[in-house]
Amino acid sequence: MLDEAKLLEDDFEGGTSRKTWGTSINVDGINYATSLFWQPLQNAKDYLQEVEDASNSILEGADLFCIKGGKAPQFGICVSHEGFKKGQSSAVVALVTALSDVSSFVAVFKTKEGWWYTCVRNDIILSDGDMLFLNEEEAKNQFLSMLAVPDWGKKIAPAEWGIEDTEDADLGELLSRGAKAKLQKIKGLRGSKLIAVVAVSAVVGLWLVSTLVDKIFFTPVKKPVSVPVRPKVIQPVEVKEVPKPWEKIADPAEIMNSCFEGINQLVQILPPGWKIGLISCSNNSVATSWKREFGIMDWMRDALEKSEIKFAGYQFDNTGNNITASINLKPAPQLLSPPEYNMVDLRNKINNQFQALGLQIALSEETIKTSAPKPVATKGKGPAARVPAQQPAVFKVLKFSFNSPHDPTIWAKLLTKYSGLEFRLITYSPDNNVWHYEGAIYVL
Repeated sequence: MLDEAKLLEDDFEGGTSRKTWGTSINVDGINYATSLFWQPLQNAKDYLQEVEDASNSILEGADLFCIKGGKAPQFGICVSHEGFKKGQSSAVVALVTALSDVSSFVAVFKTKEGWWYTCVRNDIILSDGDMLFLNEEEAKNQFLSMLAVPDWGKKIAPAEWGIEDTEDADLGELLSRGAKAKLQKIKGLRGSKLIAVVAVSAVVGLWLVSTLVDKIFFTPVKKPVSVPVRPKVIQPVEVKEVPKPWEKIADPAEIMNSCFEGINQLVQILPPGWKIGLISCSNNSVATSWKREFGIMDWMRDALEKSEIKFAGYQFDNTGNNITASINLKPAPQLLSPPEYNMVDLRNKINNQFQALGLQIALSEETIKTSAPKPVATKGKGPAARVPAQQPAVFKVLKFSFNSPHDPTIWAKLLTKYSGLEFRLITYSPDNNVWHYEGAIYVL
């Protein structure tokens, strides 16, 4: 499996290592590229520098790339001597655009070449979310590890795997209606861009010269006209500053502690014959569900009542085989937590921290727009002064999500050191004792 894309030499060193991943799949006679390394694209209109930097630092030797547009632009890079070819269409871009109505999905497709694993979260292809496994067990393990993460819009897996709540899908049909993003040469970018800049500059230069000559020699001189104007009393207008979201952030340390306590309360409720599911904490509440195996409803109800937990509510479904319950948490105090880093520096610090811990983390950028407050006229006579319409305030955050075997009390000190931090979701899976964290950090 890709290890932050530093796998090229490892897989072929000395010619003795067996390759564990593939570079392409053939579907209905069309050859698609797979196993690209994907990164967020900050400037979709001028991506030259970002792609070149990544080819020199993130994936050494990368000489091909392609672009994924849409809500969350990205670029994927790869190395041609591994089998990638210029002009190949990216399989994952075709799939993402075909499933454009689904912002988060995890899938494995069985192909003639192997098992193609894809993972997209909030319209972002994860860095290891485009991988053609040659070993079925490795693909299945990767797929199952991501099922612990909640809120998938679609989960696709081979029917013979028999995994609950998944569906099989026709890969050929999906790819045929997706966009075709082709691999391009990275070295060819600068030359073509320079030609375009020179051409545009020449056209602009000619237009400026012709305009200047016309104004100097052919425009008649106009005499100024003075018109008396009666002075008006203008009522001043007070323009309020747009409040910054980090001025009132829910204390992340308090949220982590509250979520841990709430989850710990629910996980203790284990009536015979009932199995507890994923426990999630968000928006000042903790919720979970239990599924009946052989127990009865009375046993479940007794366990809830004897727990002495003050539930916000619980309810059985129509079959009586499933029940959901939730508890409210005390709202966390708000605090001032301004950002300290720009996007690039923060991303580098977090990636470095998780590399040192030996853990994977998914990072993506998000833009938040807030409406500007309406101008308020002060008391006085006369019409109010006209104020140009204020544009919505724009704030940027670096979103993160990761899995860990460690609970929030362990992560509190490691994460709350970042100013501008807010948590959006914390979950715990009792089946495999895995915690999942999602949040965002405001940037300068």
